[in-house]
Amino acid sequence: MNDLVLQQPLLQARAQIALWQGRAAAAAQPLRQPPPEPTSCCGRGCNGCVWEGYYGALSFWLEDAAAALAAA
Repeated sequence: MNDLVLQQPLLQARAQIALWQGRAAAAAQPLRQPPPEPTSCCGRGCNGCVWEGYYGALSFWLEDAAAALAAA
């Protein structure tokens, strides 16, 4: 498996963050900061990997961003 395939979820996450931040800027609606990307992954596929937590937090952030813009 090549590196690009492995990076797809992160690239998609970054694209979603940019999309919602752009929408918020266009609507002059402040959003809280998205969750920071993990820097401590060991790459061993641990149960409860830091990336699992990141994508869970990002999912909540995306829902929160959508709700904030819907209320604006």
